[in-house]
Amino acid sequence: MENEKRKRGIQQLIYTILGGFLFAFGVNLIIMPMNLYNGGFMGVAQLLRTFVVNVLHINLGSFDLAGIIYYLINIPLMYLAWKDIGKGFFVRTIISVTLQSAFLTLIPIPKEPIISDMLTACIIGGLISGCGTGMLLRGGSSGGGQDILGVICAKKYPGFSVGKIGMLMNIGVYGICLLLFDVEIVIYSLIYTTVLSFTIDRIHIQNINTNVMIFTKQAGVAKAIMEETGRGVTNWKGVGAYTNEDTEILSVVISKYEVNQIKRIVQRIDANAFMIFNEGSYVIGNFEKRL
Repeated sequence: MENEKRKRGIQQLIYTILGGFLFAFGVNLIIMPMNLYNGGFMGVAQLLRTFVVNVLHINLGSFDLAGIIYYLINIPLMYLAWKDIGKGFFVRTIISVTLQSAFLTLIPIPKEPIISDMLTACIIGGLISGCGTGMLLRGGSSGGGQDILGVICAKKYPGFSVGKIGMLMNIGVYGICLLLFDVEIVIYSLIYTTVLSFTIDRIHIQNINTNVMIFTKQAGVAKAIMEETGRGVTNWKGVGAYTNEDTEILSVVISKYEVNQIKRIVQRIDANAFMIFNEGSYVIGNFEKRL
């Protein structure tokens, strides 16, 4: 049990480091050279950076101010993470935001775009940055900004997801961009952010509900699932049509993130258990969203 916990902690740390790097890589090397803007709080940081550089004429040379500004505006949001989500998420978010801000500041922005075609850059940049943010969330933390608000809303309101709340927040950012820049910049920035949001929702597997049917002849499986996952289990008695033997049938709804945990619990008690996993289940009722 202790080894499993340590292994999970190492896995979360890897997700955090790699996720933060991928997000910064996609933004700095692909999106920024095209003069495109992120949505949410990263977009706010970019707009403030533009104001500081072009109006106040403050520049750090090869270092990008957007990463530093992004870290500063995340401080009150990290307080919300501690208050509304939990200390574990709060600590992991501090680590991920710090790493992400450092990567955004230190990864140099090319003077010439790596990908010359604007649409291709939007798609590739959105996929890379979205994978990075999704990995941060999958590792039990977030990249800060709208990710924190998205997790809070997804926890309180079943209809919300992290990607959706991010898209809603983008309206304000791109409304300002529409007033300041060419329409073309805003349109391509929206394409990039849309690709990023959909990628986040696919990588962040907590958003994918999974219905599990378990067929077992061993007692104690339902009790172990309830005790170790906190999920409710419905069970009824069945009879094998061929063997005519009694079988216990269990049904439980989990997030895709918990699939491996369910497999370990069941196979520990009954190595011959038969399990069916159906992804994308639509749930109405008392179902706790784990984030």
